[in-house]
Amino acid sequence: MKLFKNLWSELKQLKWLNFIFLFVAGCINAVGVNIFLAPVSLYDSGISGTSIFLSQITPEYLTLSIFLLVLNIPLFLFGLKKQGLGFTIYSIFAVAIYSLMSWLINDIFPIDFSGGSPIAHNDLLLCALFGGIISGVGSGMTIRYGGAIDGVEVMAVIFAKKLNITVGTFVMIYNVILYVICGIVFKSWELPLYSVITYALGLKAVDFIVEGFDRSKEVMIITEKPEEISTALIETFECGTTKIDAVGGYSNNPKTIIYFVVNRFQISRMRNLIRTIDPKAFVTISEVADVFKYND
Repeated sequence: MKLFKNLWSELKQLKWLNFIFLFVAGCINAVGVNIFLAPVSLYDSGISGTSIFLSQITPEYLTLSIFLLVLNIPLFLFGLKKQGLGFTIYSIFAVAIYSLMSWLINDIFPIDFSGGSPIAHNDLLLCALFGGIISGVGSGMTIRYGGAIDGVEVMAVIFAKKLNITVGTFVMIYNVILYVICGIVFKSWELPLYSVITYALGLKAVDFIVEGFDRSKEVMIITEKPEEISTALIETFECGTTKIDAVGGYSNNPKTIIYFVVNRFQISRMRNLIRTIDPKAFVTISEVADVFKYND
């Protein structure tokens, strides 16, 4: 009974808006892979790249669309307990749209693939660049709206810690092995090497979509003039600060840490403001991946 209630609670948290964006993400991913990568035998990362490879070495009726479903869905179901029901539903939906659009692009829409990519033709560099960016945007949107479009990411979350490596390292190792196998099977390293460009650009595109093009900066200011600095920051930038009591490790003097978030265009002005009030203040600036707040 408790399990049923938990599942029902997760189902109620699903949002229709997320499904709309996941639909768009699946379509974008299908365009990147099927218009730019697959026609010139370049490989995407993870299960998507694996599906392209398997579709090349198996009978024609085993298409990219089929492999996307057959390989991804079991991995998402395997990660159900770890990732949650909502994540699993979102992910399977995104992969289903990705697979459906791949089938439509290749078998239904009147698109001519006889000259390679219908847009970039046989220019491998252009295909690697635009295929990586576009598929990365699709993958990033999927992550941003609660799911994933590649089962390898789920396996990375589950097994990376057990292997004492990071999630990113797990995915990278998988892709390196995939590209090496492709090179050995087809006795050519040109396409796998171009695929590395696709993978790198895809990663950057995912970061931009998930974390934003302009990451905010968190600032920690250790000062003996917290009231003056805090007031000046609030008045200048019209946003709040947080003050944390602290004690100097060497001097044992009471100090205050001011926590503040700015964008990169405000950093120079903030530095000058702090220097004017307290030249002895100690300031650290770090990137933050995302900034949001809950409203009561």
